[in-house]
Amino acid sequence: MLRAGVVAVQGDVSEHAAAIRRAGAAHGEDVEVHEIRQSGTVPDCDVLLLPGGESTAISRLLSREGIDREIRDHVAAGKPVLATCAGLIVASSDANDDRVDTLDLIDATVDRNAFGRQVDSFEAPLDVAGFDEPFPAVFIRAPVIDAVGEGVEVLAAWEGDPVAVRDGPVVGTAFHPELTADSRIHDLAFFEDVAVEA
Repeated sequence: MLRAGVVAVQGDVSEHAAAIRRAGAAHGEDVEVHEIRQSGTVPDCDVLLLPGGESTAISRLLSREGIDREIRDHVAAGKPVLATCAGLIVASSDANDDRVDTLDLIDATVDRNAFGRQVDSFEAPLDVAGFDEPFPAVFIRAPVIDAVGEGVEVLAAWEGDPVAVRDGPVVGTAFHPELTADSRIHDLAFFEDVAVEA
């Protein structure tokens, strides 16, 4: 039984829960999902999902509840995390915004809302390293990754800008993989790079 924690202070909690269950089922793995709203749950989780929402509010809540330290300890123990959209901003080392207390999990500089406002949201077929077919990436007020450190692997780019990266056990995406029926990004983040076709 895989214990997955979804940080549930904002964002697509139920969608991420469904996606990790689909990815687990593709590997014959039962997944028990726990919504994380306060400290004490993260240490019992095998994998973590850090959804989107509003990055300043997310970082403030993680800090206030003491969840930020638990997430850092989770990663230090080599356990995987998938951080999406605002989750990527919070997981980065530099959000280009002093209002965001980053977790410094991904050695990357991120520009919030770089793809524009809500009305500028779009879906695009994205070539992702290791995938045979493009991934249907949903960008909603998405950030862009301005720069990555030496040890960061760029998994996908859109118009020349990185939009999916891996730094050790942490995968970060500028888009929302949970908003599609395709669970390959969750699969990539949590099942040892063994991508299963949707």
